[in-house]
Amino acid sequence: MGATAPDAATEGSGAPLAGVRHDTFTVSLRLAAPPSAVFEAFSDAPLRRRWFKLPGREVAYRHDFAVDGGEAASSVFPVPGAPPEQLGYRSRYLDITPCSRIVYAYTARVDDVVRWSSLVTVELDPESDGTRLRWTEQAAFLAASAEPEHDLPHLRGATRLRLNGLAAALAAEA
Repeated sequence: MGATAPDAATEGSGAPLAGVRHDTFTVSLRLAAPPSAVFEAFSDAPLRRRWFKLPGREVAYRHDFAVDGGEAASSVFPVPGAPPEQLGYRSRYLDITPCSRIVYAYTARVDDVVRWSSLVTVELDPESDGTRLRWTEQAAFLAASAEPEHDLPHLRGATRLRLNGLAAALAAEA
């Protein structure tokens, strides 16, 4: 689960990396809801919208929860002292096993530059009083941010925040 350092990076936000940097991380979370309810929070677009959001002002959203379907979202994110960033997210579902597993690939864009692409595996394991969710993400960082050493911690932290939102959405549904 370590990071592979890039060979070299070009200075500046969105600059191409001389080499692709690959990172993998796993977040595990216990949820007080059965796997069927957790699965529904991924599959049902209105429920998913309660916890899956890009930061900033929402511009567009589409969700087709089916193998070969996917999700697209975009927003405008204000940056103090700089022009706002145009954020974009696009995914494609590769495998869906109801109430058990979801596998998808996605790209994240900032100002029309693909910053990273990831393969995500979400596993839902029943527990006596809920579900153990295991999120494993394999990211390929394709363009450097202003501080590339923060890319993986930022992605991991954003994933954790999003999953906290999932837990809150499930609690509100209960």
